[in-house]
This record gives sequence, structure tokens and C-alpha cells, in this order.
Amino acid sequence: MLRIDKLDVRYGDSKVIQDVTFEVGTQECVALMGRNGMGKTTLLKAIIGMHPSHAGSVRLESVELANLPSYERVRQGLAFVPQGRMIFPLLTVEQNIQAGMENSGGGEIPQYVFDFFPVLHEMRLRKGGNLSGGQQQMLAIARALVSNPKVLILDEPTEGIQPSIIKELARTLNALRKERGFSILVSEQVLSFALEVADRVIVIDRGSFVHEERREQLDEEKVKAFLTV
Repeated sequence: MLRIDKLDVRYGDSKVIQDVTFEVGTQECVALMGRNGMGKTTLLKAIIGMHPSHAGSVRLESVELANLPSYERVRQGLAFVPQGRMIFPLLTVEQNIQAGMENSGGGEIPQYVFDFFPVLHEMRLRKGGNLSGGQQQMLAIARALVSNPKVLILDEPTEGIQPSIIKELARTLNALRKERGFSILVSEQVLSFALEVADRVIVIDRGSFVHEERREQLDEEKVKAFLTV
């Protein structure tokens, strides 16, 4: 579904992402793990087109995206939920979701959004800035989903969210992926969440991939060692 090949990303003369190659299969969830400052967010921003790449390929199915602006990558089937969620605080929940519907023709918010996130229906007329952190994360995901993505990219979705909401979020993402048929690429530091949602875990360290395993064979202690400061 999504294929990244020999991707290099730089800040000035410094290579932040070095010769990264990996893929995300159809309806697969891949968790990208690593400490802060190891390149997770930069890599995701390069894939969605928010940060230029110096070299390499970003291919979604048969379409090369590397030279396209971010809005064209969204039209081709990528959706991005940034770190910090970045919802519109002065718009209502309903308006926030509708802001993500440009590529799907606008109109009514799909019922499945409120089926999976019933709290958003209850609060649909409330301003986004008045929601809790967990509710804002649900809103950001809902806004991304209404563009009907082939690949949903999530950057640190559990940041600032209480453990009970993290578990609920994992269950919801698993159910949505199964029903809607999209793939997920998620950057994360919370290993328990990654184990709930991911089919495969990749560890990034100083801009390079240093470890990769399927969830069933995952050496948790080895991954934890990479995540420890």
C-alpha cells in the first residue's frame, strides 16, 4: 500500500533521516517507535509532504508522491493526525470534522464517525477547544478519516491522554481499520499501545532503523531499551 524507499531528510547540512526503506501493507498497522529527537515526526512529515525530502521515493500503491505537495498527497489517499492534534479550537466539533471533508465532496458527516466516536456526537455543537485531550484526539482522527484515506498516519496519538482513554483509542482504531479497510502508520513511545494496535514494530534511532519485528515475536525488553533515555 505505502512504500518508502531510500528516503533522506535534512535540516541544513545535517541528515535527520538516513536512507530509510520500509513499507506498510494493505490494512496493516506499523508502529514507528523511538525516543524524542530520533526522527519519528520528521519522517512522518516528510511522508505527508510537510517537510521536503532530499532524496528517495514515497509511493502509495502505484503513485509516486515524493514531488507532490501535501494537499495532493491527501487527495491520493494519505491522512495525517499531527502531534498535539491541531484541531481548530474556536470551531465546533461538527465544523472541525467538516473541515476534513473537502476531498470527499462535503455534505453530511458520515454516520460511522459518530458510531465509533459517540462522544463527538454528544458534543458536536461544542467548541473543539473545550474538549479534553482524549476527546480532541478522537476529533482529530475523525477529521482525518472523513477524507476516506488509504493510509492513516498518526504522530504520537497517546501524548497527554490518560491510560483508560488510550485503551479505548486502541480498540476504536482496530475496529475502524477492520471495517473501513485502511492501513495505519503510527509513531509512538508507549509500548503497550503499540502492542495493542500494531502488526509490526520498527525502532528508529538517530534517523536510522535499528530494529524491526512482528508483534507476535516482539522482544519487549529490547524495544524498551531503545526507548529508555
